[in-house]
Amino acid sequence: MSIVTVQLGQCGNQIGFEVFDALFSDSHCTQGLCSKRENEAYRSSCKERFFNEEENGVPIARAVLVDMEPKVINQTLSKAVQSSRWKYGQRSCFCQKQGSGNNWAYGYSVHGPRHEESVMNLIQKEVEKCDSLGGFFIIMSMAGGTGSGLGTFITQNLQDQYSSSLKMNHIIWPYGTGEVIVQNYNSILTLSHLYRSSDALLVHENDAVHKICAKLMNIKQISFNNINQVIAHQLGSVFQPTYSEEGSFHYRRNPLGDLMENLVPHPEFKMLGVRDVPRMSENSLAYSTFTWAGLLKRLRQMLISNAKMEEGLDLSTAFLM
Repeated sequence: MSIVTVQLGQCGNQIGFEVFDALFSDSHCTQGLCSKRENEAYRSSCKERFFNEEENGVPIARAVLVDMEPKVINQTLSKAVQSSRWKYGQRSCFCQKQGSGNNWAYGYSVHGPRHEESVMNLIQKEVEKCDSLGGFFIIMSMAGGTGSGLGTFITQNLQDQYSSSLKMNHIIWPYGTGEVIVQNYNSILTLSHLYRSSDALLVHENDAVHKICAKLMNIKQISFNNINQVIAHQLGSVFQPTYSEEGSFHYRRNPLGDLMENLVPHPEFKMLGVRDVPRMSENSLAYSTFTWAGLLKRLRQMLISNAKMEEGLDLSTAFLM
């Protein structure tokens, strides 16, 4: 089943690019112990979920890009083309020349109704390209105005028009000391509305990802690009194909459905997070060895102690169970 991604605002479009780039890189990796047949099956399953293919063979992301300013969308389109590996559809973008001023209400009450028809038409065209629609993945920030306000409005419209399709919102929790003075209001308004219209809210906290970059990956000068790449890697691990109970070469065909079935047991409990191991710099990986038992034990300790990264675990709590 295919997933249609909706990238909203500066944050949503920047992270969306990194997600598709990570998905493509992983599915076309030639390293490892898998056979050629296994790699081809894995690649085909990933492509069905996230990419269309043009006549010249260049994969096109199943995505709609939305922003109220053209700069970030133009940069995102250019980066995808420059990669020479995949690209976005030229007719899958919507942008204006007026921003939302970090104002949730302006994005929701002004830009939403004003551009509803144009954005929903783009989404419908992307849906029509899917042989089987598995759902929507909406990437947005809660701090600004376009991602939060317009993103909330579009999610509600998706719920109205595609009520039987699953919708997962990936939301970026702003820094505790962010630059947007009204980010707390924007965040509360976003969460309160999305809780009624989305099937699941997958949350990444900027502060937590920043610590991962600093303490586990040893990055000295952390940029938003570093943060976005960590987030994209974690999202890729969630959405890439996994084997079904049928055995080898049979992948689960409905990734969103599988996630909802196992992680959202009740409509009121829909906020999700991601923990992954191992997480370290590329230089350190070459000198490290891992076992599944060791990694699972570490993840269990992180779960019990409610830690967002391996370092600094409160093991006194973790070993109680």
